[in-house]
Amino acid sequence: MLTGVQIRAARSALGMSAERLAALSGIATKTIRRIESEDGIPHSTASTLAKIQTALEAAGIQFVGSPDDAPGIRIHLRPA
Repeated sequence: MLTGVQIRAARSALGMSAERLAALSGIATKTIRRIESEDGIPHSTASTLAKIQTALEAAGIQFVGSPDDAPGIRIHLRPA
């Protein structure tokens, strides 16, 4: 399960706007901003978080840790 902090960090590391993540994931920008504002596990459906995770992983992010144990990201930038 992802945390809001991980999603914020991933998007920031990629230089990706919330609008771009919304377009890639099919999730509303307002929902992404709400999820990112939460520090722990966001209050959202599993399918919404899965869509966000899939979009960020496709862009080169690897999620590590767990919400209770050092949640973070690894960046694997794709060649341009």
